[in-house]
Amino acid sequence: MQVRRIDAQARRTAEARARRILVTAVQRLAVPTSSAAAITVLPLPSEEMTGRIIGKEGRNIRAFEALTGVNVLVDERPDAVVLSCFDVERRELAQVTLEALMVDGRINPQRIETVYAQALATAQERTEAAGGEAVERAGVSGLDAELVVTLGRLRLRTSYGQNVLDHLVETSLIAAAIAGEVGADVDVARRAALLHDIGKALSPERTGTHAVLGAELARRCGESPAVVNAIAAHHDEVPTETVEGVIVQAADAVSAARSGARRDDLDQYVERMERLESLVAAHPGVRRVLAMAAGREVRVVVEPSEVDDLALPGLAQSIARQIEADFSYPGEIRVTVVRELHASATAG
Repeated sequence: MQVRRIDAQARRTAEARARRILVTAVQRLAVPTSSAAAITVLPLPSEEMTGRIIGKEGRNIRAFEALTGVNVLVDERPDAVVLSCFDVERRELAQVTLEALMVDGRINPQRIETVYAQALATAQERTEAAGGEAVERAGVSGLDAELVVTLGRLRLRTSYGQNVLDHLVETSLIAAAIAGEVGADVDVARRAALLHDIGKALSPERTGTHAVLGAELARRCGESPAVVNAIAAHHDEVPTETVEGVIVQAADAVSAARSGARRDDLDQYVERMERLESLVAAHPGVRRVLAMAAGREVRVVVEPSEVDDLALPGLAQSIARQIEADFSYPGEIRVTVVRELHASATAG
């Protein structure tokens, strides 16, 4: 009887201590909630900038939207311009381009193309900067350069509305707090938690789960066996060998399951837009497809050498009929087919 009483008391004490540790770890962090918004709001430096962005008879805004695949809303707020697009990479490129144009002050179709090309060329720099900032926020040092860059690639990826890179930083801070409370290795827990989803940056291009891919990358970059095991085991695909691995699992669950962390409607929306673009891109002669206006409009850019002007109406009708047959959607979807032929020469 006494043994059972002691056992019951130990269980109650353990549960109470576990709750206290988790609550203490979460309370130390100021964590954001997820948002299902697919927009970016840029403040305008002056009221006259709105006119420059629009351009004469709207030529600037039309050129910007056609090039970036992002809707530009200039009448939503008097002091800001809104960029709307389901694709976060396109939206980031549009943001960088428009910010540079507003700083420069010269906005015309030719200048838009030049600045957009520069934004594309500097994407790697933004990736490296995002990875380095995340490592600093998490308080991790000595990471291999390849790991830092791979982390930076997750800056634009979301999981159920939660930014993956922010989730990694948050999980790292929670894991460090828990490890400190229970007397585990804080550095290992912090490091493994920061890297536990790094394989998601590799999964689109390689076969295997993100836990396995992440563990392989960490091993190749010289991480310790404890860190590698924690990454591989965070979804129980392999046995957890250390207490730090268990802490990473707990911190991952806390970050993902807390109130406001995730919403699934954004991922469903993005998946729907990607499916629409893939459906249209399968047509012969199509070079680029842009789903815009929340999927109510599809702009199709064709190869001038493969599709002539006379074939454009027929292609638009064919695409519209296929969308009606193979894609479920509310309301109407407007299909616009664009054929552009650019030529340039240099006089020297």
